[in-house]
Amino acid sequence: MIKLELQPGKLGFSDLRRLLNEDTILEIEPASQERIQASEKLISQIINEDQTVYGINTGFGLLASTRINTSELEALQRSIVLSHAAGTGAIFSDQTVRLILALKINSLARGYSGVKPETIEALLRLYNAKIYPCIPSQGSVGASGDLAPLAHLSAILIGVGEARHQGKTISASEALAKVNLKPIKLAPKEGLALLNGTQVSTALAIQGLLAAEDIFVSAITAGALSVDAARGSDTPFDERIQAVRGHASQIRVAKLIRDLLKDSEIRESHRDCRKIQDPYSLRCQPQVMGACLSHLLYTSDILLTEANAVSDNPLVFTEQNEILSGGNFHAEPVALAADAIAVSIAEMGALSERRIALLVDPHFSNLPAFLVNNPGVNSGFMIAQVTAAALASENKSLAHPASVDSLPTSANQEDHVSMATYAARRLLQMADNTAGIIGIELLAGCQGIDFSSPLKTSPRLEKVHQLVREHVPFYAEDRYFAPDIAAIKSLIQSGKIRERVEISLFS
Repeated sequence: MIKLELQPGKLGFSDLRRLLNEDTILEIEPASQERIQASEKLISQIINEDQTVYGINTGFGLLASTRINTSELEALQRSIVLSHAAGTGAIFSDQTVRLILALKINSLARGYSGVKPETIEALLRLYNAKIYPCIPSQGSVGASGDLAPLAHLSAILIGVGEARHQGKTISASEALAKVNLKPIKLAPKEGLALLNGTQVSTALAIQGLLAAEDIFVSAITAGALSVDAARGSDTPFDERIQAVRGHASQIRVAKLIRDLLKDSEIRESHRDCRKIQDPYSLRCQPQVMGACLSHLLYTSDILLTEANAVSDNPLVFTEQNEILSGGNFHAEPVALAADAIAVSIAEMGALSERRIALLVDPHFSNLPAFLVNNPGVNSGFMIAQVTAAALASENKSLAHPASVDSLPTSANQEDHVSMATYAARRLLQMADNTAGIIGIELLAGCQGIDFSSPLKTSPRLEKVHQLVREHVPFYAEDRYFAPDIAAIKSLIQSGKIRERVEISLFS
């Protein structure tokens, strides 16, 4: 087991990867306890002084002007959890809920939310015991935070709902018993602090971003393989071409491709050929993939900031003895970032599909038609390319920006919403589609490399070729194709391709 001491508000991408790993045990640094306790104490002071403060002793949303009697404050917090647990659809995966839990703990432990240390400890116990509340995936518009899904997460604490543990669904009471807890009584503001926040949309977007990293590296690798398989030119990747345009990510991508192609026997064999230019899907990889990389790097900054943010409302500022109501729960930054990731995932898949189409067409690749001997009797990669086209087309629809949509909720009190949760949720489906496309290209590229034997590709690409061939043999004649695609898609999604070429984007 790996212990990670959480310094609230200071998570990095290496921490986020560890938090997704079920072998990680999370602890909160002792120094944060003082801030948490001071925040809770100020809430108690507000109650004792009979002040009226939104979220503590008032109703919510359009009912914010309704004052709640002190005797009903516990019922108020319980009621908000129960009434807001109105989600629908398939439940999120255990891994997604694991990250949601970790992000909620990280936010509450910063000491601006007014919750009891015992409440954070209860969430921590669930995380460390690998007990994941069942959270329906639909029902959030991304403002006031992810209300419905976080209500389902929080309901477990009061003994309501279901959870997942070791692959089984158990009742809330069973879940609490496994960590030696009884249903807790929520103190003033705790229900709202648990429900408010962008942790669901942020967790989904981070998962999408990490999946996009594997896709990006695999796409760069597959693209370099396709250049070699089609006996393309490496001139378009010359650093001088990139330098005069000046985009840092374009420069970086071109260098990655140059490094991947370095010392290729296949490239040297046609150095003096009469071919003038390659199609854009080969030649313009630095420009297209560089633009995608810029988006991914930009969104990584946004999402890392949000992962460390305090995004509930109102917020408790103990230094000034003030409680301020604002709108940090509005997930527009996450929605716009998720939309940018979606477009990048779609473009990476679209470019890869075009390279597959090029490789199977002998007029462009000078390889056997559909990358198989005895074409006609054998159909080879004909329908694999159709599958890639279908996936790329599906991603075009999924890439439509979610953030431009908004429907008012809560009787127009919440009159502009972000749709961040859907914007982020569709990323994993898009990433899965693009992993399938790039998996097909890797198979096609390796097939093309094999047709160049005894010449070999570069040493770095040869490692990838060997990895592919460890799982899928040369396509000598038609066979059941789907398992081959699934095998290479798994290599992409597990990070094996990224590890083999030793390229990473986020530290």
